[in-house]
Amino acid sequence: MSHSHNHKLPYDETFQCVQCGYCLPACPTYQTMEKETHSPRGRINLVKMAAEGHLTLDELKEPIDLCLGCRACETACPSGVEYGKILEGARDVLASYQERKTSKPMRFAQKVMFQNVFPDSKKLRLAADAIWMYQRTGLQRVAHKGKLTHILPENLWAFEEVLPKVSSPSERRKRPALFHPPTGMAPRFKVAFFKGCIMDAIFEKINRLSMELLALAGCEVIVIPSQTCCGALHAHAGRRDDTMTLAKQNIEAFEKLDVDFIVNNAGGCGAQLVEYHHLFHGDEEWEDRAKALVAKTRDITQVLGQCELPLNKPIPAVVTYQRSCHMTNVQKVTKEPVDLIRQIPGVTFREMANPNMCCGSAGIYNVIHYEESMEVLDVKMGAVKDTQASVIVTTNPGCLLQMKLGVQREGKANEMRAVHLVELLAEACGLADS
Repeated sequence: MSHSHNHKLPYDETFQCVQCGYCLPACPTYQTMEKETHSPRGRINLVKMAAEGHLTLDELKEPIDLCLGCRACETACPSGVEYGKILEGARDVLASYQERKTSKPMRFAQKVMFQNVFPDSKKLRLAADAIWMYQRTGLQRVAHKGKLTHILPENLWAFEEVLPKVSSPSERRKRPALFHPPTGMAPRFKVAFFKGCIMDAIFEKINRLSMELLALAGCEVIVIPSQTCCGALHAHAGRRDDTMTLAKQNIEAFEKLDVDFIVNNAGGCGAQLVEYHHLFHGDEEWEDRAKALVAKTRDITQVLGQCELPLNKPIPAVVTYQRSCHMTNVQKVTKEPVDLIRQIPGVTFREMANPNMCCGSAGIYNVIHYEESMEVLDVKMGAVKDTQASVIVTTNPGCLLQMKLGVQREGKANEMRAVHLVELLAEACGLADS
């Protein structure tokens, strides 16, 4: 019976909500599904009812699963309700409850992915090398022509078509572990770079450009091999123990370095890193160590904003900015990216309507809840088109793929592109491989 798990739900936290409804306009799934049960207020009520035994976990599952976890409701909430804690607590309980109902092969596959693939940079590198071979040998062209990619499960074919060209094995091997400022320039900051898992496999070029930009701006950049996945995907899946294991490895790795900042370029990773201390609340050994890492964690735009980039190559384009939810609602980094975009010569910046609305990516939400995600994306693309922008800038890999897919769905590939902010800045600095 599910009720044996219900008492573990975050019941006390649900009383923070006064049911005012200010969160409703900020919630993407409430906008697209138009149901109270798919709003933050509704979900909080459902968690409370389940904790009181008036609802089963099976009945709670769908509304919780269909939450994007964008946490825009937290930003809109006048009462300061910590919705993220309620959501993660509910997902932890549901994951534990569902585990025994999941088939053995599926449990094995999940264990392999979360415990053996995401934390292992060598395995991810091999996967990226395989994708590079697929893209460069003509296999991808053949697969597209014959629509062979449509055999991929969970609508992965849609995302396969917008994957960036991945770096070659030789480019990965040649990447230094230490980047220096230009000759004659004294280091402004000494920083460690958090490279992530998927980010360093599929978006290695953006990682490399990030390191080169930081160096060009006057930073000494260190990349250590002992770091691992941030654990965001694990946390979203309710795998709290796995998340804590990864957090401990990262804390141990970075606390050995004497650096000013630990810099990341992915909104989702940054959001996980800045909340590491929440994982260890009350733990005498790890909570303070986690807080020390949090204190040094910065998004790359926060560091570049304190430096001076040689933005000497004009980019004559209308640019709009897709704000990463985890940058906006968790890290609260909102001003720095826009300031950097506005500094690029030739750029005309136009804010889209409702700019803080999620794009529907949300980790792997767009894969496992494809149809619901596309409804959110279509709303977002309507706002993008109204700006008449030819460039959509974002700061998170999931948002980047989602926006690339949005451009493709709208048939705008010949007149519009989606890029990470680092790519646009590198282009404006004239970096050779941008």
